Amino acid sequence: MKTFRITSLLCTLIMTLSVGFKTEAQDMPSVQHGDPSEMRGHAMAHSPLTSPGNDAFGAIQEVIRQLDADSKTDWSKVNLEALRQHLVDMQNFTINVEVLSQRPIENGFEAVIRPTTKMSEASLDRILAVHPLQMKKEAGWEMQVSRKGDVFTLKVTTGNPAEIGRLRGLGYIGIMAVGEHHQVHHWGMAKGAHPHN
Repeated sequence: MKTFRITSLLCTLIMTLSVGFKTEAQDMPSVQHGDPSEMRGHAMAHSPLTSPGNDAFGAIQEVIRQLDADSKTDWSKVNLEALRQHLVDMQNFTINVEVLSQRPIENGFEAVIRPTTKMSEASLDRILAVHPLQMKKEAGWEMQVSRKGDVFTLKVTTGNPAEIGRLRGLGYIGIMAVGEHHQVHHWGMAKGAHPHN
């Protein structure tokens, strides 16, 4: 009698576990074999996420989608590494700097900034060599950059009195981010052009 009871309990336990395993296996997505494009579609369909991980990675991913969508893309000229390096510079002048001061000056503002790493110092050198010309072309603003040691001083002014308040409100990072030229430059870099030259 005791043996029968133990056997019965074991059978019940085995059946319960097998049902549990079967249910769990049914809930898990099956591994796809075959066409890789079908696998990509399957993976995308099961992710609620839209963020690629970080902004630079997302920017490059967007560029790849656009290059893939353009039947005229000349892949022999595509240079995603140049874009990646530029995005590193953008990260550096956005995050890896200390804004020591910002103050109004006649017709604009002055910002004093210091890079916090050697890489951000090199990035500022590269970006501030070309950004004043871009500001002049895009907005008509004058941007003067001077450097003493590792400290950079930016003076940005406008000839339009109606823009002075906006200019001062933008400050250092606003001046670096304003306008739509970044997207144009990124697209040019990715396709192998040199838009900062």
